[in-house]
Amino acid sequence: MTKPGTTTSMRRALRREVPSTVGLLADADDFTAMRRYATFAFDDHPDYLRQVEGLLKSLANQGGHTTVALFDPEEYAQYCEDAGLDPDRPANRSRYTAELAATGALVAYTGQPMATLVPTLIDTTVRHATWEYASTLLAGTGDCASCGKDIGRAAFAHASRLLTRLLEAAGPGSHHLVCSVPADDQHLLAVLHATRDGAGPTHLDSGEGAEFATVLAAGIALDSFGGVVLRTQRPGTPDRLHGWRLTGGTLQPLTEAEVFSAYCTDAHTGEPIAPEPGVDYRAGFALTPDEDDWPSHH
Repeated sequence: MTKPGTTTSMRRALRREVPSTVGLLADADDFTAMRRYATFAFDDHPDYLRQVEGLLKSLANQGGHTTVALFDPEEYAQYCEDAGLDPDRPANRSRYTAELAATGALVAYTGQPMATLVPTLIDTTVRHATWEYASTLLAGTGDCASCGKDIGRAAFAHASRLLTRLLEAAGPGSHHLVCSVPADDQHLLAVLHATRDGAGPTHLDSGEGAEFATVLAAGIALDSFGGVVLRTQRPGTPDRLHGWRLTGGTLQPLTEAEVFSAYCTDAHTGEPIAPEPGVDYRAGFALTPDEDDWPSHH
């Protein structure tokens, strides 16, 4: 027979093997929407955030892996309606959070304060939604009428090659890239950070790289206009800004004047704004063509 103390110790050890996911109402409006449920025990958003932070610390102290997901009340209500569940039951909120853990965007809790965790979670969720939407667009492009190839797959392969060439040509430094593509009623935006020391390889987050390539591929497959901007930072030198225009399935370098105009014009009013100090506005550099480049695939 196992001794009671040993049983308790074994259960604690098992508890450290069980991951936890906490659904967070990051926005005050979302918090207000949840107050319509009688079983929702909170009536003050700042206090709710403090209580969640206490829970996260408690879970972390138990030694397990804890992640946080953005809890959307509208999506939760739709989830309950589709599944025939009562949304005013805590068990169903837990069930929905488990679904988020399997399919949604998650941020690992490592002790970061809520002031850091909340914006990181929102940004991660937006990025995930953008990637899902761009992936759906690619999947819906079908096959090329002339060559029979999968347009979405070919566009993603081409976008990946363009990104690789762009990072290789950018050289050493810390690189911040933004890809912007209009698509139907959405405006797709992807951000990528990469670093390269000397002549060594470029280091980047694989998830960010896939998201960036997917958004760029959506613009290529849909023959949409768009753009890519690159900001490179190196110690002891001014930041360098480069830009490209997405057209005809490839990236065409902007001139120095076009890059300057893009950064020094208010996007909403069209009024000029002062150049950023310590920044060089430069033309985009040409990317070496490849025999597999678009539009040879379709």
